[in-house]
Amino acid sequence: MNARGSEAGILPTCPRPLWTFRRQPERRVVRGLQRDLKLPPALCRLLAVRERTTPDAAKSFLRPRLEDLHDPALLLDSDRAARRLTAAVKSREMVVVHGDYDADGIAAAALLSGWIRALGGRAEAIVPDRTRHGYDLSNAGVDRAVALGAGVIVTVDCGIAALDPVRRASAVGVDVIVTDHHIPGPELPGAFAILNPNRPGCPYPDKRLCGAGVAFKLGQLLSRRLGRSAEEAWTQLDLVAVATIADQVELTGENRILGRYGLRVLARTKRPGLDALMTSAALAPGNAVTSEAVAFRLAPRINAAGRVGDSSKALQLLLTTDSREARSLAAELERNNSDRRELERRTTEEAFAALEGVYEASADRGVVVAAEGWHPGVIGIVASRVAERLFRPSVVIALDGDRGRGSARSIPDFDLHAAITLCGTHLERFGGHHQAAGMDIRRDRVPAFRDAFRDVARRRLGSVEPRPVLHVDLEVALGEVDFDLYRYATYLGPHGRGNPEPVYVARAVRVDGSPRVLKGGHVKFRIADGASALPAIGFGLADQLVPELTGRGLVDVAFNLIENTFRGVTTIQARVVDVRPAE
Repeated sequence: MNARGSEAGILPTCPRPLWTFRRQPERRVVRGLQRDLKLPPALCRLLAVRERTTPDAAKSFLRPRLEDLHDPALLLDSDRAARRLTAAVKSREMVVVHGDYDADGIAAAALLSGWIRALGGRAEAIVPDRTRHGYDLSNAGVDRAVALGAGVIVTVDCGIAALDPVRRASAVGVDVIVTDHHIPGPELPGAFAILNPNRPGCPYPDKRLCGAGVAFKLGQLLSRRLGRSAEEAWTQLDLVAVATIADQVELTGENRILGRYGLRVLARTKRPGLDALMTSAALAPGNAVTSEAVAFRLAPRINAAGRVGDSSKALQLLLTTDSREARSLAAELERNNSDRRELERRTTEEAFAALEGVYEASADRGVVVAAEGWHPGVIGIVASRVAERLFRPSVVIALDGDRGRGSARSIPDFDLHAAITLCGTHLERFGGHHQAAGMDIRRDRVPAFRDAFRDVARRRLGSVEPRPVLHVDLEVALGEVDFDLYRYATYLGPHGRGNPEPVYVARAVRVDGSPRVLKGGHVKFRIADGASALPAIGFGLADQLVPELTGRGLVDVAFNLIENTFRGVTTIQARVVDVRPAE
């Protein structure tokens, strides 16, 4: 393969990951955890590897408490915002909650507007149309809020860069409370109050909350000022969990607590919309809901409305109290999701085709690809696909006339927002965070932006070609893999960025029989050592793994653990991450 792809026109793919092993704990530490916790030895080793080296630290991690959440009053401007909303609730003044068109912004808008109504206030929620309004609070959003009779506009998951729209609202006598989590620019909007843990001077200890997390904190303060029980707030955590997991913020600190308890509320949610959405996504209401189910089943359906349909339909779904309406809206989102998948497939193929002959793996550390006719609703997903396949920070731009709308996704350890900030002179506007960003750009500035972004990526990533890293937590014997290890390891969740699923490795095992390739490119096989065997599956990894599995030698297998039920029989199996010849 040459530097620009093979003669068959196939771009180089992401290189196989480099395995790194987390530092193994001292035996005395593991023995102490075993003695005091009475947990499986492998789990105690895993806790120690994840730096929970004392019984107290391990217990607090396995069973985090809602009481460990920070006081929302620590957010700068939070008291001022809560006092203004308290007055609005008591006087029945209209509050318009303006979200964004993704799962975080939609969930946050539903959460805060519904909460204000439950507290006796008047509230309406709106979200922008991706195509007509773009992201963030816009002048059109302000006009919509004013038409609804707003005395107060509260932004959720947006607003930190909305300088002109906030001025527009203030000029007509509407107070704006900005709640956001995105990185602020050099100038803050002239809002009545700004709640953002990432704004300069904000003492709030945890900077990683998503938009709905910040909105939840404001709701807590409002509820407190109105004399309501603190326990009432916990019923809102189903929406917070959906938003936190969907937005891929780090599942550490407060986010892990909110996600952990929010998933429990979600499993028994009283919201008809969430109930219908779970049914549509083949999740049985009442059963435990995992972070993976939210990320890959619920969130895509909510996001699909904002990508290829009407984002207000997803908002309406989360707010409705009517089960029949909920089922109808969930069905509409299901159709949107099918349309989104087809658009995504086609656009991804076109993006890779556009890169052939242009992308140079040996030199390019960042990727920018643009074309006319791409749907702006799917370019974020396409950017993720490009970043995953090429393992480069990637920007995909949908051009329409003399303007373009872009979406960017990063790779670990590359600060996308900081990089795009350095290229900001080529953009009309932009916003985002470490791993994802969006932007508006003029068509004639795309070449200059591409050069600037490539240059920043080259300087930051260096001359060595980026390569993914697989962090292996623990070496295990197959005999240690059982229901106890799986069950207790679930207490380490929910899993996501910052708190990944444990990766185990079984060394020098043999493939028992021939691997079986399934529809969809999956591969099933069994691994065995001298005493035990374990069923294994590699989802979508047949092309990658079958050559490794059909040799005669022993292999090292890196895997997560999953539960599989077939014909009423439940087993534990390995979900394979990678395979390599045994060392």
